[in-house]
Amino acid sequence: MKAAVVFEKGSIPQYADFPEPEVQENEILVSVKAASIKNLDRARAGGNHYSTEHQEHQPTVIGTDGAGYLENGNKVYFFSKKGTVAEKAAADRKMIIPIPEELDFSLAAALPNAVMGSAMALKFKAGLQPGNTILINGATGITGRIAVQIARLYGARKIIVIGRNEESLQSLRELGADEVISLQSTDHDFKQKIKEVHQQTPIDIILDYIWGHSVEMILTALKGDGTFSHKTKLVTIGGMSGDTIQLSSQILRGTDIQISGSGLGSWTKEESALLFSEIIPEMYRAAVEGKIKMETEEADIKNIKTVWNADIQSGKRLVIRI
Repeated sequence: MKAAVVFEKGSIPQYADFPEPEVQENEILVSVKAASIKNLDRARAGGNHYSTEHQEHQPTVIGTDGAGYLENGNKVYFFSKKGTVAEKAAADRKMIIPIPEELDFSLAAALPNAVMGSAMALKFKAGLQPGNTILINGATGITGRIAVQIARLYGARKIIVIGRNEESLQSLRELGADEVISLQSTDHDFKQKIKEVHQQTPIDIILDYIWGHSVEMILTALKGDGTFSHKTKLVTIGGMSGDTIQLSSQILRGTDIQISGSGLGSWTKEESALLFSEIIPEMYRAAVEGKIKMETEEADIKNIKTVWNADIQSGKRLVIRI
């Protein structure tokens, strides 16, 4: 079969012939039609992700999920540990989700990862309740844009978004954001704006996609003064601005804040099962109804070498069509 293959660790995937996957008892063969390329896939392909750091590299088909047809003709989204950017993939039977007939394969392949990076954090780590006020740090990225829409679907009363690209920030208002805060501001103005927002409408949940200095400033702005403070949950999902921060113990001692993370390894088996049985199907229905919108950039698998490191427009997910 034809596939996108990484032959040497850290190299660019090549369009090449590769053996069809051997299907085990817990797997089923899928004819792949689309697979999205995410930071996770690039990191795993380069051997830089924590899930691959102890593995000896072998020629590998890239991709962790995709969309296609089962042998009976059913449209499905699926996961596979054996690669997905190929004509055929061995899908885990426990990680298969029906795709509505009305939904395009590209959107069906691209949406679930963004849902994992938003709905799981909002639902299980943050425990979002109708009427909550949510601050999304790094909202102009693909997953952040989906988080805005899911927060609105889940009943958030107010959604504040933070980002660097002014045009992208303003476009989030059309997706449900109520207020925007620019990272282009000075540190002083940025912290002052967070303080004002928190005083006017106390922030219940902070969803963070970038970590780093912006989170340091947010936490400083929320720091208590020794009186009773509002309970705020900060859930980090990404580290685009760096994986470490400086955190004063005074902030934790003087502020009712809870810090946690959401990602692979942090969810329970029960939560992961709900992702497949309830959450992604719910978001597929929302997409069909026009309540969830996501843009994709499509490329043919034959061009994988060209598009692997290409600049993709902000807010779009690269999807490889097979």
